[in-house]
Amino acid sequence: MIRAILHADRKWGIGKNNSLLFSLPRDMKFFRETTSGKTVVMGGNTLRSFPGGKPLKNRTNIVLSATQVRDDCIVVRTLDELKAEMKRRAEAGEDIYVIGGGSVYRALLPYCREVLVTKVDADGGADVFFPDLDEDPDFRVAGDGGETEDNGYVVRFLTYQNLAVKPL
Repeated sequence: MIRAILHADRKWGIGKNNSLLFSLPRDMKFFRETTSGKTVVMGGNTLRSFPGGKPLKNRTNIVLSATQVRDDCIVVRTLDELKAEMKRRAEAGEDIYVIGGGSVYRALLPYCREVLVTKVDADGGADVFFPDLDEDPDFRVAGDGGETEDNGYVVRFLTYQNLAVKPL
């Protein structure tokens, strides 16, 4: 199954200056536990934003980048090449998580069956935004973990279901 996973502020902001908007330990634990042992898909800037620019441990990392050459992850050069790799892996039963950045989310959102969103009740001053799923008729909230606190912020762990998933 293909899913997207992210945290967003109340305006659906997801990043600023190639960094996350908030430091959320519970959200990071959820992300780590959810994606561990799975395949993660990202753009080159997202990979560069990780500590040391290194891929995430205990995951298969697929990076969309026309310029990067690496031997510590799978690099694909085009969106078509990425979609073909994702299709092959999904058909083999792998769980795939799209993890950013903004342009990769936008390109792959139609193929995601679910979107796991940690919604932060704050304005993070973002310069990158995720599509507003609350305004998209193809998406509906399928799960709501209720309000909780994470590092001083009120957050909700939401699962959105895509009612019009496109095949890869």
